[in-house]
Amino acid sequence: MSNSAGQRAFQNARLQKRQKAELGPLLARALQLHKAGLLPEAKTAFRELLEVAPNQFIALHLLGALESEAKNYRQAEVLLSRAVALDPRSAEAHMSLGVALNGLKRHNEARESYRKALALRPNYALALSNLGNASAALELYQEALESYDKALAIDGRLSEAHNGRGWALCRVRAYDEAIASLNRALSIKPDYASALSTRAVALRELQRFDEAMADCNRAIALAPDDANGWLWRASILLLTRQVAEALSDCEKALAADPGFSQAHSLLGQCLAALGRVDEALASFDRALDIEPDQSTISSKIFTLDFMADASVAQHQQARHVWWEQIGAKIASAAAGPHENGRDPDRRLVLGYVSSDFHTHSAAFIFKPVLQHHDRAQFEIVCYACSPRTDATTREFQGIADRWRDASQWSDDRLAAQIRADGVDILIDLSGHTSGNRLGVFARKPAPVQAHGWGHGTGTGLPTIDYLFSDPVAIPAAVRHLFAETIVDLPCFVTLAPLPAGIARAPTPALANGFITFGVFNRISKISNEAVGVWSRILERVPGSRLLIKDTALDAQLVRDNLLARFAACRLPAERVDLLGATSRDEHLATFNRVDIGLDPFPQNGGVSTWEALQMGVPVVAKLGHSLPSRAAGSILTALGLPEWVADSDEAYVEIAISCAANCPDRSGLPPPATQSHTCKRWTMPIARCGNAIATTAADLRLAYAFNSTVLNSAGRITSSSSTSSE
Repeated sequence: MSNSAGQRAFQNARLQKRQKAELGPLLARALQLHKAGLLPEAKTAFRELLEVAPNQFIALHLLGALESEAKNYRQAEVLLSRAVALDPRSAEAHMSLGVALNGLKRHNEARESYRKALALRPNYALALSNLGNASAALELYQEALESYDKALAIDGRLSEAHNGRGWALCRVRAYDEAIASLNRALSIKPDYASALSTRAVALRELQRFDEAMADCNRAIALAPDDANGWLWRASILLLTRQVAEALSDCEKALAADPGFSQAHSLLGQCLAALGRVDEALASFDRALDIEPDQSTISSKIFTLDFMADASVAQHQQARHVWWEQIGAKIASAAAGPHENGRDPDRRLVLGYVSSDFHTHSAAFIFKPVLQHHDRAQFEIVCYACSPRTDATTREFQGIADRWRDASQWSDDRLAAQIRADGVDILIDLSGHTSGNRLGVFARKPAPVQAHGWGHGTGTGLPTIDYLFSDPVAIPAAVRHLFAETIVDLPCFVTLAPLPAGIARAPTPALANGFITFGVFNRISKISNEAVGVWSRILERVPGSRLLIKDTALDAQLVRDNLLARFAACRLPAERVDLLGATSRDEHLATFNRVDIGLDPFPQNGGVSTWEALQMGVPVVAKLGHSLPSRAAGSILTALGLPEWVADSDEAYVEIAISCAANCPDRSGLPPPATQSHTCKRWTMPIARCGNAIATTAADLRLAYAFNSTVLNSAGRITSSSSTSSE
């Protein structure tokens, strides 16, 4: 037996020696091709080698790494798993397997592979950098930053670590620090397309759009097959209202990477901006099928506002998904009891959180709320979450007792500051709109939290106790669907008085000899149903014209698409006037060309409805079922004008035709600067606004007093639905 075994061992050794001699040239050739950068040829050579010797470690490892570079991650995983099994002591193989697993979005497994590599080679800088990448993908940004810093302590010129560090810093909103890291990466590797794309993100968030666009253009030129360059350029184009161009770049990003969830999400935003709601929602769903994401869910929630047949239940269910998939996980790790004083009669600290403390329609809505607080009862702290500042920002800074620039603060840091500031009642002014900080509200850094004004449609967060609304916007029959307790104001939409010096002209039909209907809303609010109804109105009012104004109409594609929609309803283009971007004063002055305002549906106007009324223009509105479709009805009802609110398409048409036949002469109305005191029918009286603010103040104090009595044993303040105002 021993002789036989010895003979077999001898024969196997000779066979291995012969195979090694035979494989040597094949391996040498494959390695030479790899070193020369002839990667397709190298892959072919490695495959040929593996056909002869399936367990050749070097071929398995390098071919697996090449497949990862080509984003063929499944093939890479198979090859590299075999390599690791053959040589479990190879740190390089473990590291390469981690790259493949990370590409497959199996980030925890990737981290384990990187840790095995580091156990074998503790000073393996690239493995540390890649560990940072996997941690960042899991949103473990502090762990990611620690890994990058360790990698850079070993190799300060590792551009990948500087780039990864820049991305992680972007994710925690530390944009200035991110740019510093990315500048370092680019100083080491000037043509680093990924670092250029990442720096563009940081520059975009700092509103430095020209620089961001330049970085994206360079990244695309260097790596046209990398979806990131196209994606981030699209995001900048969308922010700068170049929707058609943004849409094209999203399509190019998806051509490069069909499974890129962020590209599907941004495409949805572009489609929503163009009023293509069904397509937008389908894009968001595709993105969420690939990867659940906080901003994508919020984008879907916001876009549902434009869906004609979406019920209140559907709206609130979408918000529940955000809570289930995002908010609940954040809340479970949030800090414990609050240490605020329990005396409800002391001066309370109100914290307002918004990304819109600048010239923005939302700011026009909530500015009067802050201006009219009783300072004997309340101290105001504003948390500004956008780097954009202007004259309006300075007005808000003058209103606030304390001002916090939170534009580069992570959610954890902002929540900690709110606790440190002793905020008693924290008010969200954004809802699910862009720039929201709902992740902070999920942490419940204040004992009482509320939402209103900025979006005003509810958040779906059980950690937000109250929602400011009104009986028209949210009828009693649907209030049980909301996560928040409803607190009623006279009207849930307010508006600051118009700027001084805005002149108001007489009714234009008196000079023109024809009626001009006006729509001053975003194109995304103009539904096909509204287009059909408006076309019917113009058909019934001979010689009438339609004036539509929106910044998006500066783009020819948007103009052409909108006119085509009217043409499909038999309204010729020559009866439709389209206007694009202007200054706000010019925007308001354009109302002097309009006889009757037509409010869009299913999503109504808010600021635009108030502005028309303040300029003396009557507005016809349609009351829908969901909160976004009831805003104009809420405004008109609060002003005592329910006769301008329709409950059907037919009623909407008849009200508009009746108004056209009896178009009121507004020449006798006082100028806008004094309208608040005398024009009670068509404008927003200061007295009514003052009453709303007083009601708000009383409700805030009542909320704090009520919640102070329902502390649980842990000291956490809880919400109750028993005070719901119905």
